[in-house]
Amino acid sequence: MLLPTSSSTAVVVVFWFASVLICCFPRVLHARVGYGYSLSSLKELPDGGGLLGYLQIKTSTTTYGSDVPNLKLFVKHESGDRLRIHITDADKERWEVPYDLLPREKVPGAGTGREQNHHEYTGGSGTRLVFGYTNDPFGFSVRRKSDGEVLFNSSSSSSSSGDLFGPMVFKDQYLEISTTLPASAALYGLGENTQPGGIRIRPNDPYTLYTNDVSAIKLNTDLYGSHPFYMDVRKIGGEGASAHGVLLLNSNGMDVFYRGDSLTYKIIGGVFDFYFFAGTTPLEVVDQYTTLIGRPAAMPYWAFGFHQCRWGYKNLSVVEAVVEGYRQAKIPLDVIWNDDDHMIAHRDFTLNPVNYPRPKLLEFLTKIHALGMKYIVINDPGIAVDPNYDVYRRAMEQDIFIKHDGKPYLAQVWPGPVYFPDFLNPRSASWWIDEIERFHRLVPIDGLWIDMNEASNFCTGDCKLPTTHSCPIPGNEKPWICCLDCKNITNTRWDDPPYKINVSGIGAPLGYKTIATSAEHYNGILEYNAHSIYGLSEAVVTHRALQGLKGKRPFVLTRSTFVGSGKYAAHWTGDNQGDWKNLRYSISTMLNYGMFGMPMVGSDICGFYPQPTEELCNRWIQLGAFYPFSRDHANFHSPRQELYVWNTVAESARNALGLRYKLLPYLYTLNYDAHVSGAPLARPVFFSFPNFTKGYELTTQFLLGESIMVSPVLKKQSTVVKVLFPPGSWYNMFDMTKVVLPKDDRYITLDAPWNEINVHLYQNTIIPMQEGGLRSKDARKTPFTIVVAFPLKAETAEAVGKVFVDDDESTEMELADGKSTLVVFRASLDGGKVRVWSDVKMGAFAREKGFIIGTVRVLGLESTGISNAVEIKIDGEVSKDIENVRFVSSGLAETTKLEGDTKKRVTVVDVTGLGLPLGKKFSMTWQMGVQ
Repeated sequence: MLLPTSSSTAVVVVFWFASVLICCFPRVLHARVGYGYSLSSLKELPDGGGLLGYLQIKTSTTTYGSDVPNLKLFVKHESGDRLRIHITDADKERWEVPYDLLPREKVPGAGTGREQNHHEYTGGSGTRLVFGYTNDPFGFSVRRKSDGEVLFNSSSSSSSSGDLFGPMVFKDQYLEISTTLPASAALYGLGENTQPGGIRIRPNDPYTLYTNDVSAIKLNTDLYGSHPFYMDVRKIGGEGASAHGVLLLNSNGMDVFYRGDSLTYKIIGGVFDFYFFAGTTPLEVVDQYTTLIGRPAAMPYWAFGFHQCRWGYKNLSVVEAVVEGYRQAKIPLDVIWNDDDHMIAHRDFTLNPVNYPRPKLLEFLTKIHALGMKYIVINDPGIAVDPNYDVYRRAMEQDIFIKHDGKPYLAQVWPGPVYFPDFLNPRSASWWIDEIERFHRLVPIDGLWIDMNEASNFCTGDCKLPTTHSCPIPGNEKPWICCLDCKNITNTRWDDPPYKINVSGIGAPLGYKTIATSAEHYNGILEYNAHSIYGLSEAVVTHRALQGLKGKRPFVLTRSTFVGSGKYAAHWTGDNQGDWKNLRYSISTMLNYGMFGMPMVGSDICGFYPQPTEELCNRWIQLGAFYPFSRDHANFHSPRQELYVWNTVAESARNALGLRYKLLPYLYTLNYDAHVSGAPLARPVFFSFPNFTKGYELTTQFLLGESIMVSPVLKKQSTVVKVLFPPGSWYNMFDMTKVVLPKDDRYITLDAPWNEINVHLYQNTIIPMQEGGLRSKDARKTPFTIVVAFPLKAETAEAVGKVFVDDDESTEMELADGKSTLVVFRASLDGGKVRVWSDVKMGAFAREKGFIIGTVRVLGLESTGISNAVEIKIDGEVSKDIENVRFVSSGLAETTKLEGDTKKRVTVVDVTGLGLPLGKKFSMTWQMGVQ
């Protein structure tokens, strides 16, 4: 390269070199945004009330605005496992996530107490986290008592690799704080975005949190949800592996920069409200996190069946034909959905009298309800602006719309010009609930799908109704193009803040295709602050409305989510693409949402658009059958893709959904676990196998619960799949005479024929199954099979599992006498003696419902000789009614042949004809013979 010689060209080179440094070496440059704060006082509040302190600015700067001069610090151990650190303006009230929207302890005002002179605060003997701090400049750290591990440290000025960052910054519209991290830390979370690299957060990938209507096909971009929570796992793969969680409860837009050994938050408002969760296992972290934000909503039993939807079911006869198509193809189907095709001109709470005549629709719903099927429709928040539209008129009377310059903020979505309800306005709840009740009287829906609630807007800025053309434009084939007269708003600091987060991955304005951030909610709350909680606020009132309709468990599906949304709704991952990459990406997003406390999640099976190939749809239903929320959904521009359209796909659907429906009692029990402890239904492998090092990077497989491994085909034209298994015996769920016996952590190649997916059950596990069916209602009536998986040919072993049953739809999902039953199953193997027994809690409900165990299936026994001298006890009494009990052995079958292994043989023993009441304790003992 030739260097220029003139002074002018030399200047160009200098600037070019500087730009290269900025672009390519972000570690070495960091603008001085602030000089930090000094701690002026700190007191310990009485009665374990925490610490209350005050900070003063050291030297003010003007970058991104003036610093807030005085800050208030509050620190409290809210439980033994949870530490809160809250920092806000000491002189003025600042925006925080509303306490009535996300209930939590309130920060105290000024209080008396004794001076805190130590540089650590333990909070008492029952706490597991220690708060440490430095005075000048102020910084804080959090460490775990048990092992001394530092979980968060903002006190250092550089990371181990020399990445420079300054002290804490607190301005009106710019907050910044950093922490150092050990290079070995593995981070998960920070969503919602589509992560191409898998669930583990990668250094230097962009992470912007700001709810946004950007299709899920866009990678590493702020999408529909905002979840500023991450899980940090240390010492992975070793005996000392430990996890903890960090939540920054802030609804303002933010960029998060992760460099591998440091993490920096840059936020455009609000407060620092940190919560630290001690862990130390991943499940403990999620338990502690959902204790704060709310346990996941209890889902009705039918919600775990298969769902079918399409945007483009233009009339009722099409919907009827779809249901009939599934029946004829013998593919399970529990729920049929309508996108906005049932509406009049895309308007909420309306029914098109021509395409969906009410008498015929009611007749159809009566028919499917009798079969146990359900019907769900969509709702968007935008309310069409039309004085003749009753929903609009009633909303205007209640004055519940978001405003801009004193008038309802005008936007455009599918109906054309719309106003957005303000769900932070107390009056909006009663109006919304009333509209849902009115619509339910018109159409007896079974759930609601709330979409476009980021909120999505086809226009940007300050808009007016056009005077020169219609809006919406009649016959327009692209109704998503803005037809209002709009101008950008850049004259307020809310619409054009000093620091620009990376909106939409392109640095778009905050109000880009959403509500202008200078618009106002109830009581002067700015959209600038409340933007990312819009979907949550809508989900709260929608859940409340549905709960009041029939006194049954609500089902709400929402696109936009925030911290705590899982308490009210399920989530699907938005507009995905029908290609192989999106098939793979769907696993990461699903697993992330489990960590976010929203375990009822899934992606549009076969992709939303464009039309998938037959092969892709075939593989997608094999995977999608094991999403917690399993739904096929497509765009009206794509050709039809219901599961019966292709014969190969229909066969895969019968196989995969057939197994899902047999596993419904297992999935429903996981639903119960999620509701009481936050435990995700679909989990990363490392949740159950912390010592299996390769599991921390694994995103092509996942677990349902603790011990069912799902290993889908994710590559085109492949009839094998390379999989990883932790050590142990893994039994094929489709053919339990087959077992995988991994010897180490190498990938194993398994056969994966066109219509099969690999699903395996781990040893030492007991799972409940039923016989399946075309409806969850029918499957629920069949006898239970209790599957016991011992390690292959073990001499001694134990196994455990459980099942939870209730009436499937009660508002509360809890263990209560007469309302539900929990049965814990145990099994032991010792010297050929097999024992299986149960412990029953609140057995009256299961006995009243007549649930019975028909078969006990045992896997992994070495001998095939069977002694028919079985002893069965029910409630401690020897059962004399054993004439119908018989042993059925599979005989000897070859295992999956692995490289270097000799062929092994597996015996599957079924003890059938039992008729054991699920609600009574039983024990069963027999001795295996010798062949």
